[in-house]
Amino acid sequence: MLAILVETITTIFALCGMGFYFAALWSARSFVRRKRMGAEEFHPAVSILKPLKGFDLDMYAAFASHCRQQYAGEYEILFGVSSLEDPSVAAVEQLKAEFPEVAVRLVVTPEVLGANGKVSNLAQMLPHARFDHVLINDSDIRVSPRYLARVMAPLQDPQVGMVTALYRGRAHGTVWSRLEALGIATDFAAGVLTARKLEGGIRFGLGSTLAVSRAALDAIGGLAPLADYLADDYELGARIAGKGHRVELCDEVVETTVPAYSFRQFWEHQLRWARGMRDSRKTGYAGVVFTFGLPWALLNVVASGVDLFSLALLSLVLAARVTLALAVGVGVLNDVRVLRDLWLLPLRDVIAFGVWVWSYAGNTVVWRGQEFGLKDGKLVGR
Repeated sequence: MLAILVETITTIFALCGMGFYFAALWSARSFVRRKRMGAEEFHPAVSILKPLKGFDLDMYAAFASHCRQQYAGEYEILFGVSSLEDPSVAAVEQLKAEFPEVAVRLVVTPEVLGANGKVSNLAQMLPHARFDHVLINDSDIRVSPRYLARVMAPLQDPQVGMVTALYRGRAHGTVWSRLEALGIATDFAAGVLTARKLEGGIRFGLGSTLAVSRAALDAIGGLAPLADYLADDYELGARIAGKGHRVELCDEVVETTVPAYSFRQFWEHQLRWARGMRDSRKTGYAGVVFTFGLPWALLNVVASGVDLFSLALLSLVLAARVTLALAVGVGVLNDVRVLRDLWLLPLRDVIAFGVWVWSYAGNTVVWRGQEFGLKDGKLVGR
């Protein structure tokens, strides 16, 4: 009886997962075919804020991509560091020398406003921004020359308070790095698109791009109130949406660097990400259990003793999962590396299932080598 019960449960969950794959495909199609807003007449002045801590070789190329914008409006780039001893300072000085036509400034942010060092940095940079539109993104984000034009376009609608963007990952070296990049392209982005479709829009931000109007920022009290939150990007978007502003997902897809993780580093990063989402979207995150179609189908094969029905179900679920991976990863994000790593998809999904389960086993996260507790989305020092 127990074997029949397990087989029945895994069958139901595998079918639910396949249903999610179809819903995500429908959502991706809706996003691609939506009406786009042109930017021919809208190019406001923008202050780009980039918080820095430490430096790696890929970061300079990311910095330089922001200096090659084909944008009709004025823009400036502010880099924030807690100390002039930070290794990234030399790269900012090099950027100034290579792109003298771009307004690049370095801002020192010595105060600690909360446990989230990035937000603490940003809150101190904000008073130095000269313009009424502010764009925040992570230090390793690489963008196209049309980035600013595409991101700023939706803000011509006065009801839009924030614009955010999807991203793909550039893996480095290890299989764990490739697994994370594959997950970003084939699972995370699919989840964002599905949330956008099913919820009638998105009500959160993605740290790859957070473009906001000053009016929307002022309405939520600025950035300082977020200085203790782990998922600060999510929280910023949720608060802006809570004030009646729309959050829009723009056409631009940016690229982030995925370090050459060891297994431990990969696991810690995945767990931090998962527990941040768990605290930010409690109900939605619990519902993620219904999205693991492929792991449930594999469990069904084991539970059924590898019978013909379970193998047929696994084949159907796998076909749907691969179709979704290609449609979103390659079709929407234009990440051709998905084709190279597609064979890793079952392993990636099984690990993701394990991370989801383990995310409920505690409230500890590791960030930049420091251990924190997590309580209602806020970081607590240990």
